[in-house]
Amino acid sequence: MEMVGECKYSCQTASDTLAWIHAIIDFITPYTFLIKAHVVNFFKDRLWENVDKEWIDCLRRESVENLLLIPSGVIQARWPTSLKVFIVKLHSMVLRREQADIQTILPNMQMTSLNSVLAQGMNLKKKHEVEILSAVVSSIANSVRAHTIIDVGAGQGYLAQVLSFQYQHSVVAIDACSHHGSVTDVRAERIKKYYAAQMRKSGSGIRGMEGPKTITSYVLSTDILKNLAEMSLRGDGDDQLSKGIKHADNGKLHCPKYANERTSLVFAGLHACGDLSVTMLKTFLECEEVKAVVSIGCCYNLLSEESSSDPGSQCGYPMSHALRSTRSLLGKSARDLACQSAERWRSLEMDAGIHNFELHAFRAAFQMVLSRYYPEVMMNTPSIGRKGKALRRRHHRRTVESQRHLNEMTSSLAIEPAKSETDRILGTASEIQALPCQVSSDERAGFEQTKFGNRYSLFKNFCESGFEHLGIRPSHNIDFQEIWKEAEPFTDLIGPYWSLRAALGPLLETLILLDRLLFLQEQGSVLEAYFVPIFDPSLSPRNMAIIAKKIGMDSES
Repeated sequence: MEMVGECKYSCQTASDTLAWIHAIIDFITPYTFLIKAHVVNFFKDRLWENVDKEWIDCLRRESVENLLLIPSGVIQARWPTSLKVFIVKLHSMVLRREQADIQTILPNMQMTSLNSVLAQGMNLKKKHEVEILSAVVSSIANSVRAHTIIDVGAGQGYLAQVLSFQYQHSVVAIDACSHHGSVTDVRAERIKKYYAAQMRKSGSGIRGMEGPKTITSYVLSTDILKNLAEMSLRGDGDDQLSKGIKHADNGKLHCPKYANERTSLVFAGLHACGDLSVTMLKTFLECEEVKAVVSIGCCYNLLSEESSSDPGSQCGYPMSHALRSTRSLLGKSARDLACQSAERWRSLEMDAGIHNFELHAFRAAFQMVLSRYYPEVMMNTPSIGRKGKALRRRHHRRTVESQRHLNEMTSSLAIEPAKSETDRILGTASEIQALPCQVSSDERAGFEQTKFGNRYSLFKNFCESGFEHLGIRPSHNIDFQEIWKEAEPFTDLIGPYWSLRAALGPLLETLILLDRLLFLQEQGSVLEAYFVPIFDPSLSPRNMAIIAKKIGMDSES
């Protein structure tokens, strides 16, 4: 096992970033067949035949554990040279995600652990994110003497409340869901009562304490965020802010400018989905009052892209002028793939990895059913939702029963169990080949039928669930067994194929993030912008923060 080396590229300047972007585009272009593939058509279109045969033949014999490490850049010495070169070169262009020593980047940052009241309701991941991000945002806000922090896409207000109660900042929490605003308000009242009681016990008296203001806006455009910024600087009360935003969704707000106020705003976004992260960056540039932004994006699948019929349209990708001029587009499959996380793949246990590959096999075989019996449904590439939980429970029961049956057969036939766990559960004819020659053909057939029957019954259940989701009553003449017989010999190719695709995911995410950084760098010396991986990627894979400040805003200046 070998782990490939560090990234050889830089994004210190706009020219560095652009060179990195071009290197990525040049690299991925020959692999468009992998990036744009719809894995649901894996069996129907025999997608594995598009991949280098030497790679597929090698990886189909590989353990699930090693397949799950491919997106992290881990290679095996015995692999073909061309496959190793592919993974090494790919990984050399991916942004490194190891958590940074933030204190060296923001020396004035003071991070405080969250008490049990502020952390109430947070899982381990959320607590980790909010604890770190609140300290980072507070440090940036102090450096630009911020009047207010605006938490964009605030959700249930965890970040906003920590910035307000623990770091004593004025905060506006804005979200598209009115329920989130209500939850934030109720939670803030509980926190205020706690701090009031603490101050009474200490005899320090009860000072004025305000939680974050909450705003609901179903559309968050640059115009709305700019006007929200103006209103928050004027100190408009909750009602005025709410009324202003409430009528903003169908057009622009028209708020009078308040002249020459020496105040500033900071935008913060913890996993602001899709175009929302893009909107934050654009508003940061367009709104004079916003002096800094800390943005951590996610949900690249929800990004909008520039339309070829409307090249001047506002879009989430590409943002930079350099990429917009090249008409570089990703497409939905590539944006979906950019959401794949190497850390999540690496953290999967073997059984979970097997189950994941098996579900993809079932879905691709179900696509064959639809193609053959319901071609009219195929017109819209139907989504059948996530069928994983129930199938995972069945999978666990089936695995236990299969292992017991295999043990019984091993004992009675005096055979060796299959060496590869992948072969045993994902299964092909390799299990039969592993049986000693003295085992009769009837006994071999019985063993194969047991294996086939277990997976076939689970596949049939998957199809029935899929039909139910699509609102289709399946015809009695569907030959599920025949379709599974066609697909089953190639199910062990799903894992290698998906692992190779997933390896491209972090590279596509890198491309999207570099485009955002280049967009800021193209503004010249009026601002500084940089990446910082602020979270532990094993807890929070989307850990790359873009931090940008307008030059001359530091308190020391």
